[in-house]
Amino acid sequence: MTMRSLHILFGAFLASALLFACSKDEPAKTRPKLTINWFQWPPANGLQELANEYSAKHGVDVHVEQIPISSWQDKVFLEFGNTTTQFDIVVGDSQWIGRGATKGLYLELTDWLPTVTDMSKIHPRAASYLCTYPEGSNRWYAAPCETDAVGLAYRKDWFEDPKEREAFKAKYNRELGVPQTWEEFEQVAQFFQRPAEKRYGCVFTSNRAYDALVMGLQNLLWSFGGMWHEPGSNRVVGFLDTPGTAAAVDFFGKLIKLGPKGSENLDYGDTLENFSNGSTAMIVNYFAFFPGIYATFQDKVGFAVVPSKDGKRVASLGGQGMSISTKISKEQQALAKDFIAWFETREVQEQWVKKPAGFTANTEILASAAFRAQTPYNAPFADSIDSMQDFWNVPVYNELLSATQRFIGLALDGQMPTTQALKELAVEKERILRGAGLLK
Repeated sequence: MTMRSLHILFGAFLASALLFACSKDEPAKTRPKLTINWFQWPPANGLQELANEYSAKHGVDVHVEQIPISSWQDKVFLEFGNTTTQFDIVVGDSQWIGRGATKGLYLELTDWLPTVTDMSKIHPRAASYLCTYPEGSNRWYAAPCETDAVGLAYRKDWFEDPKEREAFKAKYNRELGVPQTWEEFEQVAQFFQRPAEKRYGCVFTSNRAYDALVMGLQNLLWSFGGMWHEPGSNRVVGFLDTPGTAAAVDFFGKLIKLGPKGSENLDYGDTLENFSNGSTAMIVNYFAFFPGIYATFQDKVGFAVVPSKDGKRVASLGGQGMSISTKISKEQQALAKDFIAWFETREVQEQWVKKPAGFTANTEILASAAFRAQTPYNAPFADSIDSMQDFWNVPVYNELLSATQRFIGLALDGQMPTTQALKELAVEKERILRGAGLLK
């Protein structure tokens, strides 16, 4: 064999080896990946299951990163402080939308979203609180993901016990039933409050960390005639510090004492534990937690809308929208849009509502007989959506939330008269808003 032939043979061998090496590495390098950030709870598991179907069909690896709720907000906004975020989509809390929009963290979807979904089918309250900023602007920074509201779960077997019903009627001269008003709720909670028997009346979220106390109180706030600020503006003084708000706080203070020891300071998990352990008659918490309660009690538990006051019923809004990070490449943003467009289709939304606590914002699905009959909590959830309201979602919501938790906590703990706490809170909120340029 000549030297030239050896060179040709060696060159062919080298080319073949390089080609083989490249073909081995190519799948790992070219298969796209998408990361979605949410907190740790059942709907995130359901989203991952759907994402696996998307991955199989579209060849994109989708991972739903679940963060403990106690550190969820801190981790998300620390990540936004970096040049690039590790996540592509964040399923962000309703209160974050103002900060995400004004700080350039959320990609604006106003022009794009109507091209991939029928906007007329998105419930207006979900759109207003979860997806758009400022309120009423029709500027979209999120697509609907989890729509949620606070509801009531109760021990149906206790309510239907003949001995309990007889004793209740003898004491209150009316039938024991699902409370329709907050006054009726208080009576039922008082009736079942029996610490010596390790039975208790009710549990609410009342913890002073993040938003637990505020989300519990809000279910009474508006129905008692209170408010956080003037409707349509950011003025607080003279609107928050009113008799209606004070009445809501004081009545809430009475209710949270009708529970187990420490019930004045319960987080979301604590309330669930104190109901799921079989000791408490009623729980007021988000519908998204009710599938777990139903799995535990089955037909021994019932579900309802929150009670009313003087004919007015308002449920505290929950839920999150899907937002795309501005701190990822255009290619990743395109992948994120494709996933969101797929998720918002009617076909996928019908799969989403079959996941534990997968609640949609699609008005046609919410109104359907099939959805209402699907679980015992779906109908009261659908009946709650038209009444739900939310806390502040302005960029300084976290400062406003912290102040609210602190001053309402002082009032509930008896460390400050309610009227004084509300006056100081109103002044503090206006100071925060002025500092952010949101109040003249």
